[in-house]
Amino acid sequence: MTDPTRASSSTGETTADSSAEAPAETTAPTPAQGALDIASWRRTIHGLYRDVREATDLAAAHDLWRRTRDELFSTHPSTPLLPEDRPDFTGLPTKPYDPAWRFEVAVEPAEPRRMVVETGTDGDVLFDLVGVADVPGVGSLDVWKLAQYAGGLFIPIKDALAGKPGGTYGGGRYLIDSVKGADLGAGGDPGTIVLDFNFAYNPSCAYDPAWACPLAQPGNTVAVEIPVGERYGRAH
Repeated sequence: MTDPTRASSSTGETTADSSAEAPAETTAPTPAQGALDIASWRRTIHGLYRDVREATDLAAAHDLWRRTRDELFSTHPSTPLLPEDRPDFTGLPTKPYDPAWRFEVAVEPAEPRRMVVETGTDGDVLFDLVGVADVPGVGSLDVWKLAQYAGGLFIPIKDALAGKPGGTYGGGRYLIDSVKGADLGAGGDPGTIVLDFNFAYNPSCAYDPAWACPLAQPGNTVAVEIPVGERYGRAH
């Protein structure tokens, strides 16, 4: 899920962008307060995805996910929404839950490869390819691991609706970013993971270009339209 990691620029294999909304402030938060705010955001997201993984009613879990994210964007100090977008924000454009877009897929071995994401503040962020997930009716998706401190799986997705009016964000969305808490868990069989496209969400850079986000590369771009999950429109 969206988790603020601000940077002044992003170049190389990804582009910079951002996302979230917070109450208007007359002064910038101190570094300590900013760190506490981000910790609060991450704590909420980790707890939210834990509840989703434990749920038996997936439609209800998806509704909880949607409502919690709307609340964070509306009220949290670390919201990625730009100040001018906050007064008109009424919720993120998220489609209703469709169980046909939930999959349990194996992660198959792949030739090792490294993705380098350059940021303006944190230097190079490194991802290593750990495998490929073949999703029926969708295509294959590269499965990345953060190569630096904390590790974590990372799976973005860019579909045929990307960049189209009323479609999805042009840079793609995130399915899994486990270091930030966005983790749908393991599948029922060993070596499998859950990929539920209903939980695809926009990176923060979709809302504020001051945020640096790794975006979907060719191995995470598919030719089909994925009509579920969070959509994109500048009106939010």
